[in-house]
Amino acid sequence: MCITSIYMYFSHDVSKLKTQFPHLKILPDQEVEVEIKQGKPGHWTNLKDISKYAKWAIVLSEDWAFYQHEGLDVEQMKVALNEMMAAERFRGASTITQQMVKNVLLSDSRTLWRKLHEIVLAQKVEKVLAKDRILELYFNSIEFGPGIYGIKKASLHYFKKNPSSLSPREGAFLALLLPSPKRYYISFKKKKLTRFAQIRIKAILRKLRMGKVLTPEQYDYEINQRFDWEK
Repeated sequence: MCITSIYMYFSHDVSKLKTQFPHLKILPDQEVEVEIKQGKPGHWTNLKDISKYAKWAIVLSEDWAFYQHEGLDVEQMKVALNEMMAAERFRGASTITQQMVKNVLLSDSRTLWRKLHEIVLAQKVEKVLAKDRILELYFNSIEFGPGIYGIKKASLHYFKKNPSSLSPREGAFLALLLPSPKRYYISFKKKKLTRFAQIRIKAILRKLRMGKVLTPEQYDYEINQRFDWEK
């Protein structure tokens, strides 16, 4: 196991992600091919150009402790393991760092090997890259729907605006998509939020209020809004 961990740790030179960028190519079978090279891809969005509402809606929804942990959220992993052992449900408990590693450096394969590789590399990434750089890589590589990768493409697709202009409710919608973007795309496809989507958006907006990203007045306003594409 020690030799395996050493191999996993040194399998990728994560330092190149300080100055290079992941370029995503969607293949005919909907698989994604990633090449890391110099030069920003056309859809690239700097972290400072993402609205604080969208940024925090996704961070608080996906990985509340992102700025505190070192790549792994051990407590969440324990909860997920207990739930799995009790046959209640299965969830990955992956941090944003782990998700970035999977999207940019590894693959989406559901194997124990890939998961262990992801855990090892996430800890290495945290030692080499700043938190904001990890987050920027994440926002530009995450899937938000069928063939929709990166927050700029998502923002234009769903709301016809740049990420800097996303409202709290729009940010909450993008956060809603992330656990299963192809599945939750149905709300946009049918131009009507499912009951589940309505509940999740309100829950994410509550997290923004709890995190003091929204004032109580802003929260009350946002939960009563509708998207332009809703029926």
